[in-house]
Amino acid sequence: MANSPEMRASDADRDRVAAILREHTAQGRITMEEFNERLEQLYKSRTYGELARLTVDLPDVDLRNRPATVPQSSPAKRAGTHPGIRAAWSAWAAASGINWVIWLIVSITSGDLIYPWPLWVMGPWGVILLVSTLFGNQPPQTRK
Repeated sequence: MANSPEMRASDADRDRVAAILREHTAQGRITMEEFNERLEQLYKSRTYGELARLTVDLPDVDLRNRPATVPQSSPAKRAGTHPGIRAAWSAWAAASGINWVIWLIVSITSGDLIYPWPLWVMGPWGVILLVSTLFGNQPPQTRK
């Protein structure tokens, strides 16, 4: 049975139209202002006819087969660095920074520079990350 314009729309129908509007915004067919206006009307819509009016001036979009986009490559991606390695380095930098701030606060409040214990946290972890970064992306060697 075909959906008549007077038939009530469901939340799933509204979500589908919202996804279509997002895709048209991403492709530059509608501006963010237009998108926000249409989205406001979308969630006020009650029937299929009201939903259809929101996309009547836009071409059909198949959300299952979206056009391939060229991914924006960062210098790290071009260099072949694995995303997990980048995340590990970020975690290492954050943990090291926090440890150095704690060390600095303790040194300042004690009135004397204390032993630089953050080196024991960041040193071994950093060496392991460095070795993983330098030698971890090598393809496995096949034996002949």
